[in-house]
Amino acid sequence: MENVYEDIFTHVLPALESKKSEFEVYQYATVTERDIWKYCVEKKWRKIDISTLALHQIVNDVLSITSAEFMTYEQIDQFKTSNWFSEVNQEELQLLLNPKNVDA
Repeated sequence: MENVYEDIFTHVLPALESKKSEFEVYQYATVTERDIWKYCVEKKWRKIDISTLALHQIVNDVLSITSAEFMTYEQIDQFKTSNWFSEVNQEELQLLLNPKNVDA
C-alpha cells in the first residue's frame, strides 16, 4: 500500500507544491509537500481506499485544503504527539500533582 501512496504522491507533486506556495503567502513557510500529503492521507482519505480515487479527485482534494483546516489538524497532531512533562523531573511532577504537600 505504501508504494501506491508514493506513486500517487509523485503524480500530484505539482498540486502539492502549489498548495505549499499558497500556504507561504499566508506566512506558513515551514509547511512542506510531505506535510500536506500526510494531512490528506491521515485526515481526508483515512476511510477511503486511495487507489479507487481518480487523479482529478486527488488533485481537487489537495487544492481545496484551507489553511485553517490544515493548521487545526497540525495543532491537534502536535497535542497528540508532544510530551508536556518531558522537562519535568519526578519530584517536580509530584509537586504539580500534590500541591498540598508544598511548604507555605
